[in-house]
Amino acid sequence: MDSIFLIYIRYFNFFMFLFFTFMYSYQIFYMFVAFKAKQNKNSEIQKVHYHKYAVIIPARNEELVIEQLIKSIKNQKYPKELIDIFVVADNCTDNTAQVAEDAGAIVRERFNKIQIGKGYALDFILKIIGSEYSSRNHDGYIVFDADNLLDENYIAELNKTFNQGYKIITSYRNSKNYDQNWISAGYALWFLHEAEYLNLPRMALNTSCAISGTGFLVQADLIKDNGGWIHHLLTEDIEFSVSEIIKGEKIGYCRNAIFYDEQPVTFSQSWNQRLRWAKGFYQVFSKYRKSLIRNIFRGKGNRFSCFDMTMMVMPAVLVSSVSIIVNGLFYLAIFLGIFGSEEIMPQASLGILLSFGWYYGILFLLGLITTLTEWEKIHCSRWKKIAYTITFPFFMFTYIPISVVALFKHVEWKPIAHTVVKSLDDVR
Repeated sequence: MDSIFLIYIRYFNFFMFLFFTFMYSYQIFYMFVAFKAKQNKNSEIQKVHYHKYAVIIPARNEELVIEQLIKSIKNQKYPKELIDIFVVADNCTDNTAQVAEDAGAIVRERFNKIQIGKGYALDFILKIIGSEYSSRNHDGYIVFDADNLLDENYIAELNKTFNQGYKIITSYRNSKNYDQNWISAGYALWFLHEAEYLNLPRMALNTSCAISGTGFLVQADLIKDNGGWIHHLLTEDIEFSVSEIIKGEKIGYCRNAIFYDEQPVTFSQSWNQRLRWAKGFYQVFSKYRKSLIRNIFRGKGNRFSCFDMTMMVMPAVLVSSVSIIVNGLFYLAIFLGIFGSEEIMPQASLGILLSFGWYYGILFLLGLITTLTEWEKIHCSRWKKIAYTITFPFFMFTYIPISVVALFKHVEWKPIAHTVVKSLDDVR
């Protein structure tokens, strides 16, 4: 009887591993595409057409960091008269509005305790730009979080990709505080992986990328056609991406447009933020799953992108959670003597450890490859780069309890305090 139980758990773990691998095997292909794309050097000189942009910064109690972002925008190697900076001080209780105005931004304050979240702030300022500043004829809107910093060539590089005809473009997301601890490094390493091993191969294969929170450009006419920013789920960025891909839009990626982002450093901050993300992914999957799945089989032009986005918003971590829960229940049942005997506990434990080892190995490999190829762009000591590659899988494993809790818990948007006050020179 004991052998039957062991065979059951081994087969179950093997099946779950195969199922997970099958769902995301295309991302292995992505990595090979990324390796090749990294070797391609596009030396073609494009005829430069300069577009006019409105840079939009939603900010809530960001008086410490917003000045440095505005300075990095003003220091862009791009015609100054073609950049307008708009800040929406959203439900602020500090001096964000005054600091931003003194730094040279056009500022509007918003106070609304019911409609809370970045999506509402974006819609608010976009409507003001459309009514009060329409004569400036902006070609596109570039969105940042207040804690970001821009490489001085950011807008010039983004403009090149915009000239290729993309209406939505995301960019290369680096970190202001990679070296702070294993949590900030875990975030940063994933965003680097997302940029170079998800969005870069998507771009190379002429499929659609996805925007991720901040550092993205949207064509002004697209926003006008949508009637403003109409996406207000907890993850408004992914909702926007999925919605536009379903319509047939292809989101581009500009790897030479580099910006720096501040990551949470405490587990409580990280838990709250990623709990919102997990809940938001569930919301997007619930709202758009039928359209996504239908377009996989009957869509025009973006069928693979719809499949890709389905895999992205599908609660994948939940698959791992099911595996861990079943293994835990199996182990508990042996321990309580419900079935099996204590003699098989060591063998069952070994099976569970092997299953854990497989998942750890895959995540470690993803982190290692990303660390090695982005080595020069990761700004911290060598030993920390190595150490945080080792801890990266553990950071990703913490998504498991977060994803389970998000299934049952009511989640609301909560601000994350940004306190890393650095200039671009400090970061690099």
